[in-house]
Amino acid sequence: MTSAERILTALDHKEADRVPFDLGGTHTTGINVHAYRALLKHLGIEDEVKITNLSSQLAEVGDQLRDLWKVDTTGIFPKSPLTWKLNIQEEGDYFSYYDEWGIKWMMPKVGGHYYDMREHPLKGCTIEDLDKFSWPNPRDPGRIEGLRDEAIKARESGRVVLMAGTIGNGFLHTGNWLEGYEDFFSDLAGDPDKACKLMDKVLELKLGYWDMVLDEVGDLVHIVCELDDLGTQGGPLISPDMYRRLIKPRQQELFSFIKKKAPHAKIFFHSCGSVYHFIGDLIEAGVDILNPVQVAAADMDSKRLKKEFGNDVVFWGGGVDTQRVLPYGTPQEVRDEVKRRLDDLAPGGGFVFATVHNIQGDVPPENIVAMWETLQEYGSY
Repeated sequence: MTSAERILTALDHKEADRVPFDLGGTHTTGINVHAYRALLKHLGIEDEVKITNLSSQLAEVGDQLRDLWKVDTTGIFPKSPLTWKLNIQEEGDYFSYYDEWGIKWMMPKVGGHYYDMREHPLKGCTIEDLDKFSWPNPRDPGRIEGLRDEAIKARESGRVVLMAGTIGNGFLHTGNWLEGYEDFFSDLAGDPDKACKLMDKVLELKLGYWDMVLDEVGDLVHIVCELDDLGTQGGPLISPDMYRRLIKPRQQELFSFIKKKAPHAKIFFHSCGSVYHFIGDLIEAGVDILNPVQVAAADMDSKRLKKEFGNDVVFWGGGVDTQRVLPYGTPQEVRDEVKRRLDDLAPGGGFVFATVHNIQGDVPPENIVAMWETLQEYGSY
């Protein structure tokens, strides 16, 4: 089987020759640049290390490692708009920059693994301020510059192709990022008209973005990626009722639009944390693939998820707990964890092996190797 055939078989809820493997195909199945450098050194691979996501400090997984480890995915990502240029500044002990939304991000110069949000451009805004805000242009041609050539090359590699970037974040998180978490959560509960107006603007931007992107590469991609974190470690971020009233209808409109533009494409949806209480609704909204399957969060036991939802959604992630086991366990504990998740999620297909979210910067390379070796040993059907 080719890599694309292997994943497409899994997406059809059938068993392939082996469990498909993703590393670096999206910005939520990647590896931090510090861990990536350590892994390359451990494996004796000399390769240029590039950063593919600035805020998360993710490394671009190079062809040498992808070929050696039989990675089945290739992600293509939108480029920066022509109207915005990255300008990293130094502020004392920090690096900082403003993104195209006007959000300020900062990272410590020493010991920093990520950029964190420090300023929210719509904090304290009124509903009238939403009309005055300088919203990004979703149809900026810079976003798709060179994208078709990348998609063609990705198809020729024999791997599955993911259109792995959207504009902004999800409906909930874009509001959180623009207003600040406290303000936007307060709006959802106390000023839903304002919250809905903001989310409707996000929907408008996303529809424009996907219209342009899928006109450009819709015939070449197998999977389209969207996201919105709905869970915390211990439970939902918002109530399922609030989600059904305010978020789900907008997701349904967005996913329906994407599927009309690219009927063959599967919708990959990333949502961190304890999202058990949303999974049935996400499936109804049009989600085909769920990521990252945060198995250490409440109500996210992999065996239970497979039993209840395994016929209706593909689990892309959940292959190893990246919160406790992968960074802090022994190699043997990593092997035991990977085998457990394979036993739970692999039978019958509908599973693509990936870590729970990205491999963090402090993960020992020996543990990453133990993860991969266990997948090779026990991941065949």
